[in-house]
Amino acid sequence: MSHAYSPAWRRFTIVILRPLLHGLLKRDWRGQENVPREGGVIIAANHISEADPLALAHFVYASGRYPVYLAKSTLFDVRFIRAVLRGTGQIPVYRDRADAALALEDAAEALRNGQCLMFYPEGSCTRDPELWPMTGQTGAARMALTTGAKVVPVASWGAHELLPYKKAEQRGLAGSLKKGFHPFPRKRMRVIAGPPVDLSRYEGRPLGKDTLREATDEIMRAIAGLLGELRGETPPEELYDHHKVLEQRRGAAGRAGTGEEAS
Repeated sequence: MSHAYSPAWRRFTIVILRPLLHGLLKRDWRGQENVPREGGVIIAANHISEADPLALAHFVYASGRYPVYLAKSTLFDVRFIRAVLRGTGQIPVYRDRADAALALEDAAEALRNGQCLMFYPEGSCTRDPELWPMTGQTGAARMALTTGAKVVPVASWGAHELLPYKKAEQRGLAGSLKKGFHPFPRKRMRVIAGPPVDLSRYEGRPLGKDTLREATDEIMRAIAGLLGELRGETPPEELYDHHKVLEQRRGAAGRAGTGEEAS
């Protein structure tokens, strides 16, 4: 089965969104030559704002590819949005359901049919107080090693000024941002794509937890390094682990509740 989409729907979104994004955001784009013009490819990007998917899609389209996202299944429940998403070939992701694995099967099929698949390995907008990438989930690495598709790391910067993430940490850079939508003055969207991450040393290895974790860490370090270039800063040696932070907070709350001192 081939990955289905309508060329007419794709043209429609280009006609509508391209001038809108041109007017909304200034551009500083680098590394577009690293995005392959054909064949299945995975774009693995950092996630700092709910506004960055459209800005990133603009970058990828200008690089010669039409982006295919894995979108929350709830978006497909809205009639017009469902028509747009289905028509342009976006892939629904089901959460907390037995058929959640269908998204990965559909994604693999899209890659085999030469599509450009967009991944946010972090799984959500970063919770790092300074907006550096978090540790990643292993889906992008698994997809790359299963299908042989290249993984192109991409970093973006600027969408957080347009629309700060409402669930971000209330400290550091994230805490200094005023919540809400801020189109004025016009924001500059900086995007950089690096060369494909070399995952050749994992080829042929069983896709166990350690292999996927190591490959994912390489992808996230590549993204963090690119973001450091955009920001003119050095990324942290250890990426923010949101799950670990939550566990530490729960432990601290539990000790406080029992009157124990935190070690």
